[in-house]
Parts: sequence; C-alpha cells; structure tokens
Amino acid sequence: AVAEARKNKAGGAVAVVDAGGHVLALERLDGTFPYASTVSIGKARTAALFKKPTAFFEDVVNKGRTAMVTIDGFTPLQGGVPILAEGEVIGAVGVSGANSAQQDTEIATAAAAAFSAPPPAVSYFPSGRVSSAFLKGEVLFDGAGANFMVHASHRDKAGLVEVHDEDADIVYVLEGTATIVTGGKLRDGKMIAPGEVRGTDVEGGESRTLVKGDVMIIPAGTPHWFQEVSNPFNYYVVKVRP
Repeated sequence: AVAEARKNKAGGAVAVVDAGGHVLALERLDGTFPYASTVSIGKARTAALFKKPTAFFEDVVNKGRTAMVTIDGFTPLQGGVPILAEGEVIGAVGVSGANSAQQDTEIATAAAAAFSAPPPAVSYFPSGRVSSAFLKGEVLFDGAGANFMVHASHRDKAGLVEVHDEDADIVYVLEGTATIVTGGKLRDGKMIAPGEVRGTDVEGGESRTLVKGDVMIIPAGTPHWFQEVSNPFNYYVVKVRP
C-alpha cells in the first residue's frame, strides 16, 4: 500500500488488521494529517469485521440508513478493503489521507490484492543469454510487476549526463575501466521521457575511476556521467524504485 501511494504521489495512512480487527501494522506517510491513522484503522476494522469494502457502507448510509453510523467503531468511509485467502476474509487494509476518497480505495484495493496474488516467478538467464546481452547492452529484466530492473550495460564511448528522477542505480563493474562524474549541476538538461533527463555537461561533481569489481550506488535524482570509458566497458545495473 505504501509503495502504491508513493507511486501515485499520494499521502496516506495505512492500517492492516486481522480478521478480528486487531491492528497488525500502521504507517503514516510524511505530510499526511495526523488523524488519518485513526481513520485508517477504523476503515480496516469495519471492512474486516463486516467482511465488506467500506465503500459499500458509505453508499448505504448516503442512501438513508444513517442509523448505521451509531454503531460503535463503525467507519463507513471509502478506503477499507477486506483481505481474502482461499475465499475467506483474513483481515483488511484501511487507507485514509490520500489525494481523494477514490484514491484511498484504489491504494487499499492494490494492497489487499497483493496478499492473494501468487508469488512472483523466478527469473533465470543462462550464461549465453547474459553474454550476448553485454555485446550491445540490453535489459535483462524490465521490472514488470516489481520495483526494480536489471540491465546488462555496455559502453564503448563516453555518454551523456543522466538523471533518473525515480530510479537509484546499483552498478557493478565486470570489465574495463571508466571515469564517472557524480553529483554537481546538470547543464542543458532535456527530458527525454517521464522522469528521465539528459544533458551534455555537468558543473562540479565528483570524479572517480571505476575498475573491474567496483560497486557504486547512485541515488535517484543524482546527475552521473560516464565521461571516459574503455572499449569495452561492461557493467551490471540494478535500477530500484521506492
């Protein structure tokens, strides 16, 4: 739920309860109003104990059954969704404080679905596939259904200055050497895709030499520039999003 909220740049407080309404987890994202935590717990408990999404009860109340709001602990507001396992309600997720009531429900629904989703498949890339990927540089794993990607990266000349607004890069050098400049201020930056900026130069920054076996972690939003590289220069990159 937290990942879904951050992906959509929404705030929110997220509560998870068991089938009896007991709180198992609670988190409030930065910038969310404090009472959202209490409301999210109420939504989660209502969804778990009544075994229905709280949007159902909000609709019922809006149609005239206002007496329901007098039930102790009852929170008939969108954003509470039961968690199902083999058709049984085993708990619920409650979300409050996102950008809208609809977004509360969307985040809670995504979180509840994750509990019943099958485990992700194991990805396997035999050595021949990996070796061929490094010849020109390819994406081995594109991040489908996950918050990371794996690139088999290849360079034979200097590149542009890069800034990834959302992706942190974890670099492991396999072959060759490179001079990389990190940090500083990007010059002549142009957005080539959402969250992806490229430029021709950087003002300031720190220069390092990368050699085989080195590991570098480049946080999201950090300008980085492979200023000089050997031919070839091969390296793994794991791109990670929050």
